[in-house]
Amino acid sequence: MEFRGRWILVTGASAGLGQAFARKLAKEHGANIVAVARRKERLEELKQELESEAHVEVHVIAADLSKLEDVDRVIAEAQQGRQLYAAVLNAGVTYFGAYDKLSWSDFDAMLRINVVSVVRMTTELLPHLKSGAPPGGAGGGLLIVSSMAGINPVPYQTAYSATKAFLVSFGLGMWHELHGSNVSLTTYTPAGIATEMTAGEKFGPLRGWLAPVEQVAECGIEAFRTRKYLAIPGAINQVGDMLIRVLPRQFFTSQLASVYRKALKKELQGS
Repeated sequence: MEFRGRWILVTGASAGLGQAFARKLAKEHGANIVAVARRKERLEELKQELESEAHVEVHVIAADLSKLEDVDRVIAEAQQGRQLYAAVLNAGVTYFGAYDKLSWSDFDAMLRINVVSVVRMTTELLPHLKSGAPPGGAGGGLLIVSSMAGINPVPYQTAYSATKAFLVSFGLGMWHELHGSNVSLTTYTPAGIATEMTAGEKFGPLRGWLAPVEQVAECGIEAFRTRKYLAIPGAINQVGDMLIRVLPRQFFTSQLASVYRKALKKELQGS
């Protein structure tokens, strides 16, 4: 894929991995960005930064992707007056704690952001991406950001893991359905990342496991650019993926449960 001079939609662009994606695509690949997130002031700051430093165009859309009407508004506005080449569907929320402490409203919002918005955008954007490809030539594509938690469940992030598992199955299945078409779909599964989302006290004992966001964004963009099927960044994560396939799943998940249980206990003792 060639991003220079082309429009790329990035969700969750006001902070964390989404912001890192937008910066790298603009500054290192010369892409124009449609930046989507809830916090408009953050998006406006990013727009000013990228337009002045990378000399690209940036269009911002403030939206709450837990609301279907906002998702549809983003889809319509992103396509208005511009031909999208690609989209990075990155927006997501997590929850770290005992399952019975997650409120139903928070779970519903997580499901809508992590799953419903991604499926809706994929469904509505693919015809647009296909139509913008040159006749008989390769077009752009979609990058769906899932997680290693979608490959193997993470206890105490159980609901989050389930939403990300859906994205893995959805993304890989869609790759096969799109095979032979002029667009591609890559599923990206990073592990824990040092971002705003993992900045809370609960994640303190796990901080050493979190990867730098710039590194994760760089690996994701390279996987996207080369149209990978499933991309797992980092040697440790790749080894972990192999162990998941070899070791009994219950054993592997029990080790994760032990680590997260200790982190929760330490956070509770400190509060």
